[in-house]
Amino acid sequence: MRTLVPGAVSLLLAPPLLLAGVLLRLPHDLFFPAQLAAYEQSPSRIFAAYSCFLLGTVLLWPGILLLARRIGGGFGLWGGILVICGLIGRAFHAGIDHLAFQLVRVLGLDAATQVVADSYGAYHVMRVFTVPMIFGWVVLAIGAWRSRALWRPGAVALGLMAAMPVGVLKGTEWLSVVAAAGLCVALVPLGFREFPRPEPRVALRWGLVGAASVTALYFLGQAG
Repeated sequence: MRTLVPGAVSLLLAPPLLLAGVLLRLPHDLFFPAQLAAYEQSPSRIFAAYSCFLLGTVLLWPGILLLARRIGGGFGLWGGILVICGLIGRAFHAGIDHLAFQLVRVLGLDAATQVVADSYGAYHVMRVFTVPMIFGWVVLAIGAWRSRALWRPGAVALGLMAAMPVGVLKGTEWLSVVAAAGLCVALVPLGFREFPRPEPRVALRWGLVGAASVTALYFLGQAG
């Protein structure tokens, strides 16, 4: 039962973080010039938006493994692999986003926009993960429907993640909100069902261990 805890926590936390990141990017245009301008105007808000989206992306993989295990068979295996590859690709894009925002801070908006425009679309090997970012969710949703690992509306909602925009410095459009909300509808209830009900003393102990671990990792990262 303990092996399910990371996956259940992932399902409870990651989808709301993704949705928060998407909503914080409103109401700016989807494409990169508007995103860079938004960072110049509201750096704290845009930093929070992209940070929430990145945290949701990184924290989602244990939940995807749990769901893939529940689905089983070829759809579970390949759907899980494709979605996790897509998450890795989005994490790579987040690194580029961070660098672009630092260019705005260091060089100013006009120079940063020109640098990004001149380098946008440059080849990188992570492009092979573009298709998994989109179609992995469809494969996983079909598997969840067929296996009844999710309730049928939940499986449809999971498939909506295929509509999440792909690429560097992508803002929010209405499809982004629908996709992130669908992920919450699909996965958060599963997280509640899969989360074990430990004794209060055990929950407190592991909660303190988790908080201490996150704090230590944060300060170690700051030192680096």
